[in-house]
Amino acid sequence: MADRLTMKEAAKIQDTLMSGHRLCAGCAHPIIGRMIMKAAADMPTIVTNATGCLEVATTIFPFTSWNVPWLHNAFENAAANASGIEAAWRAQRRSGKGPLAKYETLNVIAYAGDGGTYDIGFQALSGALERGHHFTYVLMDNEAYMNTGIQRSGGTPFAASTTTSPAGSVIPGKQEWKKPIDDIMVAHDIPYMATLSPAYPQDVLDKCRKAFTTEGPKFLHAIIPCTRGWRYPTADTVTLARLATQTCIFPLYDVERIDGRPVYKLSGPSAAIARRPASKKPVEEYLKTQGRFRHLFRPEENKELLDAIQEGVDFRWQLLLEKCGL
Repeated sequence: MADRLTMKEAAKIQDTLMSGHRLCAGCAHPIIGRMIMKAAADMPTIVTNATGCLEVATTIFPFTSWNVPWLHNAFENAAANASGIEAAWRAQRRSGKGPLAKYETLNVIAYAGDGGTYDIGFQALSGALERGHHFTYVLMDNEAYMNTGIQRSGGTPFAASTTTSPAGSVIPGKQEWKKPIDDIMVAHDIPYMATLSPAYPQDVLDKCRKAFTTEGPKFLHAIIPCTRGWRYPTADTVTLARLATQTCIFPLYDVERIDGRPVYKLSGPSAAIARRPASKKPVEEYLKTQGRFRHLFRPEENKELLDAIQEGVDFRWQLLLEKCGL
């Protein structure tokens, strides 16, 4: 298996997350999902998928868009299901019996949304990482419970308007900051963690290849713009994903554990911003494109919220630079 897969090579690989799904026009799920599955095309792979947009829209009975072994699990147990698959494979390898015994390696991928990761599935995920199971967990983060009505989650940004944190005269959107899930995952001493964006496909392929060839539990965090919940035109998905990185709201980086220590490294445009700080765009350019933040741009009404968001992004970006040794 080659260490690196180029976009030109990936384009020639038959999709294992195929067309025919019912995901919304402009949804980032199939963009990221197809690239992840292309990165896994030359290895035996089993996918387990928590309830959510990706699961519901790709497997409407009696049809499926998955051309690999695939299992649906509940909101809360994607990581537990992946743990069981990996444990069964190891048991069959030891006994020499069973359909998985012939595989020297097995690529187990668990997909879950922000609701199934930040909130409902957090306990199972933490336990699986602590036990050290060999699998890759992919957080498909569209920043709310989009599949069930756009309710706020632990991954919803500060001040975003959702059906359970509506912006109005009482509250100006969600009152809590987005949970620092990546820091929490790194704190579990896992061997690899990385952020992914549909705007930078080669970066996705590189990080997925790294994850799939690293022993132990890995965590990949993908930003998934949602036309319905974020309220923007369907053609702007990649543009928004790119702006999230250019404003440092969603920086691209990875963390590899070397000699027991987490080593942080910026990738792609985030590395370029670190070299040229003046190229970092203000958060307003990202926020003003989305209806969920429309209330922040009423004349002078919520200026302090915009300032707080910018300060928060700047603070977290500076912390990341320090972790990267920059």
